[in-house]
Amino acid sequence: MLFNHTERKRFVVLGLDGLPASLALRWAKKLPNLSRIAGKSEPINAELPELSPVNWTSFFTARKPEKHGLYGFTSIDPQTYTLSINNFAQVLCPTIFDALGENNLVCKIINLPNTYPAKPLRGMLISGFVADSLERAVQPPFLLGPLRDAGYQLEADTSRGILEPDYLFNQVAHTLDCRLHALEMLWNDLAWDLFTIVFTETDRLFHFFYPAFEDENHPLYPKAAEFMYKWDRAIGIVLDKFEALPGEKKLISFADHGFAALETEVDLNTFLAQQGYLGYTHRPKNQWDSTIISPVSKAFALDPGRIYIHTSDFARGQIDPAHVEAIAAEIADQLMQLEFNGQQVMDKVLTRREAYGENPVGNPPDLICTAKPGFDLKAKFDRAEIFGFHGRTGIHTVQDAFFYSSDGQQISTMHQTGQIILDWFNITLTD
Repeated sequence: MLFNHTERKRFVVLGLDGLPASLALRWAKKLPNLSRIAGKSEPINAELPELSPVNWTSFFTARKPEKHGLYGFTSIDPQTYTLSINNFAQVLCPTIFDALGENNLVCKIINLPNTYPAKPLRGMLISGFVADSLERAVQPPFLLGPLRDAGYQLEADTSRGILEPDYLFNQVAHTLDCRLHALEMLWNDLAWDLFTIVFTETDRLFHFFYPAFEDENHPLYPKAAEFMYKWDRAIGIVLDKFEALPGEKKLISFADHGFAALETEVDLNTFLAQQGYLGYTHRPKNQWDSTIISPVSKAFALDPGRIYIHTSDFARGQIDPAHVEAIAAEIADQLMQLEFNGQQVMDKVLTRREAYGENPVGNPPDLICTAKPGFDLKAKFDRAEIFGFHGRTGIHTVQDAFFYSSDGQQISTMHQTGQIILDWFNITLTD
C-alpha cells in the first residue's frame, strides 16, 4: 500500500546513549532543547548486563537478552578459547525492522549500535558501534558514495582517551556533525514510517570525563559545557523536525543505560585467580588473551560481569555439570562479601536461571554480576590487582537511564522501547 505524507503514521526514535536521567535534569536547566524532553517521564532500567550492544539489541528486537542471545561485548570460542567481538551476526531473533518491513513499512536508521555488519532491510541503515568499515555499515549500498563524499566518520577515536581531552572532544564533535549530515540525507523526503537516530557521543565522553559533566569547578567543565550546547542543538534539530511532521506521530527518546562516576574498576578474573578458581597456562599477550585459561580452572569471567563455570562445554573444561550450581553458589557468596575501602562492591550476583529464566538462547553466563554505583566490573587476563584505575572516570549503571515519550507513555525496562513501536503500528511478534 502506498501512503502520502499526511496519511502515514510516523514514529521517531532519538537515542541518547549513556544519558542518566538525573544528569539530564541538571543540564536541562541550561539546555533549552533538552528541557523540552527531560523530566517529563520516569527513568527506566537497562537489561543485564548494562552494556550498549546488549541494550540497543533489546530495543531493536523488543526482546530481553535471553531471547536475542547477546550477553556482552565478546564471545569466547569453546575450542580455541579466543575472544571475538559480538555484532549483528550474533543476534538470534528477528528485529522490529524485519517486522515493519514485512508489513510494508519503511525504516531509516542512523548510528544504531550493534547493527553491524548492516543487513538488507526495507529502508536505509547506517550502522553504529562496533562498525569499523563504512562499506559494510550501510544498506542499501548506494549510500556509501554520498557518505564517503561527506567524510562520514563511523566512530570517534577514543584511543588517546583521558590523556588528550582536546582530541577526544574534537572527535565527538565531528561525529555528531556526521550524524546531523546523515539526518538531512535520510529524513527530508519523508519516505519512511520509522526513523531512528542515535547520538553516542555522550557515552564516549562520559567514560573518560564524567566528573567534568557533574562539577562546574572541574578543569574540563568548560569543554564539557561547550560540547553539551552543541549536543543540545542537535537534539533541537531532531525535535523541530518531528514537530513539523504532518499527520499522526509519536517520538520516544531514551538512553541504553545510566552513568555514574567511577570509584574503581574491579577485575573479576583477578578475583577468581586469587580465590583459586582460575589458573593460567602462560603469560597473556594482552588483556584479551583468554587462551591462557588452564584446564584446572573452575571458572573464568568475560566482560563486564559474566562468569562461566569451566565445564566440558569447553575444550579444556573439567568441571562436572552436576557441580556447576555448587561452584557458582560458592563464587556468588564470596563476591557478595567483596569490599573496597569498607564498601560492598556487588549489588547482586544472579544465577543464569535468576537472570534469564529457564531456556535462554545463545551462551548465557552461569553468573551475572551487577555492582553498586561507582564500581566498574571488568574481565581482563593481564591484571595483577582486583582494584585499580585504567584511564576511565565514568561507568554504566543499570538504573537511571533517560526516557521520554511524546504522549506520556511510561515503561520500565529497555526491551519495552521496541514494543512501543510495534504497538504503534499494530504489529505482533511471534517467538
